[in-house]
Amino acid sequence: MSPRLTAATAARVLTQIAHDRRTIVLLLAVPSLLIGLLAWLYSDTDVFARVGPSVLGLFPFIIMFLITSITTLRERRSGTLERLMTMPLGRFDFIAGYTIAFGLMAVAQSLVAVGFAVWVCGLEVAGAPWLLVLVAVANAILGSTLGLLASAFANTEFQVVQFMPALVFPQVLLGGIFLARDQMPDALEAISDWLPLSHSIDALILVSTEADASSDVLRELAVVTGFIVAAVALGSLTLRRQTR
Repeated sequence: MSPRLTAATAARVLTQIAHDRRTIVLLLAVPSLLIGLLAWLYSDTDVFARVGPSVLGLFPFIIMFLITSITTLRERRSGTLERLMTMPLGRFDFIAGYTIAFGLMAVAQSLVAVGFAVWVCGLEVAGAPWLLVLVAVANAILGSTLGLLASAFANTEFQVVQFMPALVFPQVLLGGIFLARDQMPDALEAISDWLPLSHSIDALILVSTEADASSDVLRELAVVTGFIVAAVALGSLTLRRQTR
């Protein structure tokens, strides 16, 4: 791995994104709009107070998964990746550069979404707001790294979308949003323990409901970080130069 090549890859991706203003607006605004819609929909109930923290991680996770996977696939289909690989750019440099670039976008997206949820939608948080931001960022980066991994196995954008039911939907269903994980059948609860989104949702719930849960939150974040590192490593091993 070359830090210089990784940084150059990240800078190139960020430059491309900077020239696509529509993508920037959608990337930053869509999660907040969806959170606002949910808060408005349940404005006369306590539903938003209960599910709002989980949604703060869910929407960025899904959006970053789609954007990252499709963008990376297009790099390969257009021949850009094959041309880059003729230079001293390794697969890990490419994956790491993309992770850094979309990770920075995830930070901006999470800051906007958390700020909107707390100060506009009135989401109450018992813990420190910075912990909420940290977990939301980790969740968005998790979506990006899983998107990078999915793009390595897809040949078309349609196939990328088909990875949603395989990689994303099971995590959403078993993550504890619709039903607390300790109320699930034992087999499903055991499966959910091995899904990264479950741990990030647990962390978000801890931040929102407990004032002194920093150590528990950081422990859940460590698990999510492990999945992120594993996805980056596996993505760098399985990345193909081009799609045939």
